[in-house]
Amino acid sequence: MARATTKTHRPDLIATRHVAVAGHPWAATAAFAVLEAGGNAVDAGVAAGVATDVLESEFVCFGGVAPSLVYMAEGDEMAVVAGIGTWPAAASCAYFNDRFGGRVPPGVLRSVVPAAPDAWLTALERWGTMSFGDVAAAAIRFARDGFPMYPFMRDRIADKAKTIRGWPSTAAIFLPGGGLPAVGDRFVQADLAATLQYLADEERAAAGKGGRAAGLKAAREAFYRGDVARAIVRFHESEGGLLSAADMAGYRVKVETPCRSRFGDIDLYGCGPWSQGPMVLQALALLERAGVAGMAPGGAEHLHAIAEALKLAAADRESWFGDPEFVDVPVDALLSAGYLDRRVRRLDMQTACPEMPPAGSVDGRRPRRWRADPSAQPAAPEPPPAETSFLCVVDGAGNVFASTPSDGTVTGPVVPGTGIIASQWGSRAYTDPAHPACVGPGRRPRMAANPALAIAPGRFVMPFGSPGSEVLGQAMVQAFVNVAAFGMSPQEAVEAPRIASYSWPGSAIPHAYAPGRLMVERGVAPNAEKALSARGHDVGRWPEQHWAAGSVAMIRVDLDSGLRIAGADPRRQAYAVGW
Repeated sequence: MARATTKTHRPDLIATRHVAVAGHPWAATAAFAVLEAGGNAVDAGVAAGVATDVLESEFVCFGGVAPSLVYMAEGDEMAVVAGIGTWPAAASCAYFNDRFGGRVPPGVLRSVVPAAPDAWLTALERWGTMSFGDVAAAAIRFARDGFPMYPFMRDRIADKAKTIRGWPSTAAIFLPGGGLPAVGDRFVQADLAATLQYLADEERAAAGKGGRAAGLKAAREAFYRGDVARAIVRFHESEGGLLSAADMAGYRVKVETPCRSRFGDIDLYGCGPWSQGPMVLQALALLERAGVAGMAPGGAEHLHAIAEALKLAAADRESWFGDPEFVDVPVDALLSAGYLDRRVRRLDMQTACPEMPPAGSVDGRRPRRWRADPSAQPAAPEPPPAETSFLCVVDGAGNVFASTPSDGTVTGPVVPGTGIIASQWGSRAYTDPAHPACVGPGRRPRMAANPALAIAPGRFVMPFGSPGSEVLGQAMVQAFVNVAAFGMSPQEAVEAPRIASYSWPGSAIPHAYAPGRLMVERGVAPNAEKALSARGHDVGRWPEQHWAAGSVAMIRVDLDSGLRIAGADPRRQAYAVGW
């Protein structure tokens, strides 16, 4: 394999001890401060996550979601913290079909139980060493004292301004005085600071009597049974929402075994079928079988193979994936060598599939035929999703924490006095009861967000991920291939020009579907773009380094030298800090 290179705007950050990458420089700095104070990767990752809830609150929220992946080097332990909430007990397909014609209206009816607080606390409880108050200290300061409004955040608030104005409690924070904050204005989230401080205070009081475990339990109780829960339930009851005190009190995140696949000699791990995790793993396994390593990087053959492998994997996601607590998802079969060998034969290297291809039959089971979901029929066009970030940390012992928090605070009505929304992940609803990811009491909505981990035994360990809604998995696939197949460094891999297919229904309502559409960043060679059109892709164009193409972060730990080499995508605000 000849090593490919790409011109970068930034150098790789090469560290010898520990490193963090996050969607905002100060979130990475918060993680680095915890590492310097003696915390491990989990402590630092949670610090970055809670800081991200503040610094990128246009994309994420402390009351939102936070699917995370943990790897503890000593003992080779790996786990997924399934940081996604459940539908209220009162939610059902019939509820939305009978009242709203299958639609799930914006606002409180899209709320599921907030998952991020329990995800952060569970990670600390099981693998961390520090208190919530210690790791959240930077986030509390950013929320209480404010931080300078930056151009990217302001632009995203402007994109959503019309919607935000419909929620007075949200507008009071993000449109202070009725107008957009100016770049450089101090952006304060006082109620969010008070919520975080309340959890830290409850933790400290309990820890003084019962130790660290008692403190973390008290912080969880404060959110899910205490003042925060009462405020959320009171507000939702007043607004016609479905969340109840029992829904809040009964929630706990699930800690699960990751899904697993391979790319050559590299083991790949991701989240379960309530996410896009197995889809990413399947697409990469198909690309290896299609011989992507022998293709010219950035050429039409390479980019065509990426798009077509993703279509095949997306078709399987649409037909099979849902909450495995409620639906039988044949993940092992979908990722098995025999199935992948059969599936790759459908990858036509000369002609683009003009739409989402049929899903595959698994173990004699026929896939569900795709049909438009009733939830895909909004009364009026909705703005594009504005959500999701990504962070990853590696400490001196080689432990890894990676997380893809999401649920922008601007996507719903803020619960007065708390500074947070109750997770709007019901925006991923399906109201056809035959859909594997349909609405139902206690079910987890299916999401795109998923962190991933690659381990090449004896060579490297590499967490990677991206924001980007339906594009995030596509960005992850391309950046990983750049490293594993083309020999790029992490920074080269995350900055290389990208494509994105829209040839399957999106996760978010209205499940937008543009058969054949392939967006191509400026920077892809003109002859490659022309050849993609000739193969049948409906090519659209993005500017160079466009923010909608995702913002990949990765850290490659070289197991021989011990070097930690980080890449942070300049398409958004991502930054790496380490030494």
